[in-house]
Order: sequence, then structure tokens, then C-alpha cells
Amino acid sequence: MFSLTTKHLASMLVIASVATSVGCNTRGDSNVHTAQKAMETSPTLVTLTHGVDESAGELPAYIVKIANATFYLEKQGGGLSSLLDADGVDWIGFNNIEGTGWKGEYRGFPNAVHKQDGSYFHAMNAGTDPSTSKVTIETAEHVQIVFTSSNAKWQGQWDFYPDRCDFTMTKVSEGYHYWVQYEGVPGGLMNESDFWYNSADDQPHPINESFKGDLPTPEWFAFGDEKSPRMLYLLHHEDEVQPGHKQADKMQLKDKPLEDSHSDDYVSRPYMTVLGFGRSNKDKFLNTPQRFSIGFVESTHYADLDEAVKNLVAK
Repeated sequence: MFSLTTKHLASMLVIASVATSVGCNTRGDSNVHTAQKAMETSPTLVTLTHGVDESAGELPAYIVKIANATFYLEKQGGGLSSLLDADGVDWIGFNNIEGTGWKGEYRGFPNAVHKQDGSYFHAMNAGTDPSTSKVTIETAEHVQIVFTSSNAKWQGQWDFYPDRCDFTMTKVSEGYHYWVQYEGVPGGLMNESDFWYNSADDQPHPINESFKGDLPTPEWFAFGDEKSPRMLYLLHHEDEVQPGHKQADKMQLKDKPLEDSHSDDYVSRPYMTVLGFGRSNKDKFLNTPQRFSIGFVESTHYADLDEAVKNLVAK
């Protein structure tokens, strides 16, 4: 029987979870311990376990541990709800409480399909449409999980390797577009001292400085926190305008206002960052299968980031 006392207690637990998410976002929950124990007792380089993401609202999750990160891939929505670094700090900080907006429910990766023949590949919140999933590869060096949207028009593939995670949009609903976004909290909490680099230049930029434009190839962005020894990078493997799609993309853009002629967009919002590949303002520009990588580089120096990204592209 679900009594008022029980419901009140449950609400208190949820509020406590949100407070943790909005605060330091440092995780020490049982799922992390389980995944860590699995790594310690197994010689594998990539470990998959099944559990729940407590700070996300007890949502069911694939928990994938690699050398320097733990990914919580929410099982119904098909997006990341948490991404922990080697110190247990969550760089996403999602929770599923309706109305929390930038403080929780908007956050995640890749948040790719938004009001485009459905809303898919976002950790489950009030606006996410469900998907089904299947583990298609599980070895010591590679875990692959494929999500199919409930309308069968979209498909997203997750590949976890010892050094990173790849998300590939393998099927696009005909006539619709998507973007790929990181919406999260660098270092566990938005601070004025947070910063970013990207492939356009080798200078650090303050977190509140926006960017709009087509990034030079290879297209990448990285976020840092002055208190963290590492950075979170995001890499787009394909150039926005590929030779095979150049004419089509130009036709797509020709009727857009000049301010919409660019296809990558970064802005800081209260309580979180918003980086969108294939995004300008609120428009989406991607309509072909494309691949993206996300992971940590254990350095805050531009040269190390640039080298790590180029090594990934060469693989």
C-alpha cells in the first residue's frame, strides 16, 4: 500500500537526488561501486553492467565502464543520463523531474531528435519518446548497443571502446533533420571559471563566450573546469558539408537567413552548457548518418587535446 508517508519519503529522496545533481555532482553510489568492482575483478577493458542511474531518478541504465570514464546510457530514451570521470564527477547531471529545465531535465547527450518525427535519443524525461535497444557486441575491447525509435524511423548506435564512446546516427527519418548536442555541467557544476577550446583556434575561451559558425575539420569542442585535471571532448567525424552532400546542403541553406547559414552553435545557459553540432539557433541541419565521439583527455592543454583528437580521426 502506498501511504502518504511513503510518498513523502519518496519525494524527499528525489529532492535529495536533485540536490546532489545540481551541487557537486560527485558520485559514490552503489552502481559506480558495482562497475568499479567488475573492472577490478575482470581483465576486460570495457565492462557492461545493468543497473539504475540513481541521480537521474532511478532510471534503468546500461552502465559501461572504460579506462577513465563511466557512462550511464538510459535504457528507454537512448541517451546518456550521467558521464562520470575517473574521480566520480558527473559532467552531465541529468534528472528526470519535469520542470527542472536547465537544472536537470534538459541535460544529456546526444539529445539528437527533437520534435522531428518524434523526440528520441535523450535520457527519458517528460518529452522523450521511447526506443527499444539491443546489445549487439560485447567483448573485452568493444561494447555495441543499438537503439531503434518506437516509430522505427530512427536508429542510433553506441560503440564503447577502452578510450572513448562513439554515437552514430545510422538511420534518419526521411525528410527530417537532427542535431547532436552536449548539454551538461563541465566539472560537475557550472562556474564562471569554466572554459572551452575548439578546433577554430588554440586559445582557451571563458565558458560564457558563445560560438557560432562552421568549425574547421576535424570539428571538435572541449570543456574544462579549473579544478579538474582533465577535459571533456566531443568530436564530429564528418565535415558538415561533405562532397557527396554539398549541393543538397547548399540547397537546404539557401533559403535560410544569413544568421542561419552556420551549422555549429555553442551557448552557455543558466546552470548548463549547450553545444550543438549541426545546430544554428533552434534549427537542425543534419540529415545523413554521421558519427560523433565523446570522452575525456587527461590534460587541460590545447596541444594534448589536438593530438588526442587527431589520433582518434586516424583510427
